[in-house]
Amino acid sequence: MKNYAEMAETRLALSEMEAAEAEVVWNRKTVPKVLKIVSTRLLQRDLVSLLLVSPWLYRSLVSYPSIWLSLDFSEMGNAGNRVVAALSLPRYCYVKHIKLEFAQDIEDKHLELLKIKCLDSLQNLECLNLNGCQKISDKGIEAITNACPTLKVFSIYWNVRITDMGIKHLVKNCKYVTELNLSGCKNISDKSLQLVAENYSKLELLNLTRCTKLTDHGLQQILLKCSFLQSLNLYALSGFTDLAYKSISLLTQLKFLDLCGAQNLSDEGLACVAKCVNLVCLNLTWCIRVTDLGVICIAQGCTSLEFLSLFGIVGVTDKCLEALSRSCSNTITTLDVNGCIGIKRRSRDELLHLFPHLKCFKVHS
Repeated sequence: MKNYAEMAETRLALSEMEAAEAEVVWNRKTVPKVLKIVSTRLLQRDLVSLLLVSPWLYRSLVSYPSIWLSLDFSEMGNAGNRVVAALSLPRYCYVKHIKLEFAQDIEDKHLELLKIKCLDSLQNLECLNLNGCQKISDKGIEAITNACPTLKVFSIYWNVRITDMGIKHLVKNCKYVTELNLSGCKNISDKSLQLVAENYSKLELLNLTRCTKLTDHGLQQILLKCSFLQSLNLYALSGFTDLAYKSISLLTQLKFLDLCGAQNLSDEGLACVAKCVNLVCLNLTWCIRVTDLGVICIAQGCTSLEFLSLFGIVGVTDKCLEALSRSCSNTITTLDVNGCIGIKRRSRDELLHLFPHLKCFKVHS
C-alpha cells in the first residue's frame, strides 16, 4: 500500500510539473501571440489599460514594438503634454503614426518640445495628422518637420495660420511626402504649390479644398510636375479656369477628382479631364457651365467611373444620362442628378434599369 501511495504521489507531482511546464509554454508562446493579434484591434486607451493588469502582461505587451506604432490623441484635452509624455516612453521609440486631429490645446511649444525631447522617437514617423490644430503656426511646422525626416503623409486641414513659409519648412525637411492635405489653409498661395511641385514629384494625394488664394499658375505647376497624382481635391475653388483644368489630362493615374463649385469649368475643359481614363470618382457638383457635351466626353473616356455627381447642373439633359448608361452602366454605383432640371425625373427602378449596380442616388442634400 505504501508503494502504491508513493507511486500515486509521484504521478501527481509529475502531472503538476507537466501542467506547470505547459502553463509556462502557454504564457511564453501562445498568450503573447494572442495578445499581439488582439492588441492591434484595441483602441489605444484600452491597450494602455492592459498594461496595468499585471507586471507579466506589461512585459509581454511592451515586448512587441509592432503594437506601439500609433498614437491617437484626437479631440483630447491636454493632448500637447500627453503626446510629449508618451513619446518619452521607450515603447513608442518606433512610432509611425501620430493623430492629433482637433486637439485644440496643441501649440507650437509642444511641437518644439517634441523636437527637443523626443527626436529619436520621431525618426520613423510616416504619418502626422494635425487637422484642426488651429494654434499651430509656421514656427511649429518648422520644429516638427525638422524632427520627422521619413514623413510620408502630412495633413493640416483647417489651419489659417500656416503660410507659404510653413510649406517651405515642410518640403525642406521632409523629402518623401506622398500624401498632403492642405484643405482650408487659406493663407497659402501659388508659392506653396510651386514648392510642392518642385519637391514632391511622387505625390499621390493632394487636397487643396478652400485654399482660395490659389490661381491657375500655381495649379499648373502641380499638374505639370506631379504626374503620379491619384487623388486631387479642388473643392470650392471657383477661381481656376480652363487654362488649368485642361492640364488635368496629364494625370494619367488619377482616380479621384473633386471639382465641386468649379464655376469656370467648360465643356472644353471637361473634355480634357475625360482623358484621365482611370478616373473612378468625379464630383462636378455646381459646375454651372457644363452641358451634355462635356458629360458625354466623360462617359466615353472614363469607362471605369463608379461615382459621379452632377448635382445642380441645369445644362445637362437625358442625352448625357443615356451616354453614361451606354458606357458606364456596369461600374457606376453612385449617381446624383438632383437639381438637374433638364434631366427627366425618374423613379428608383427606372434609374436601376439604366444603371443596374446603382446603390446611392443622392450625394448632396
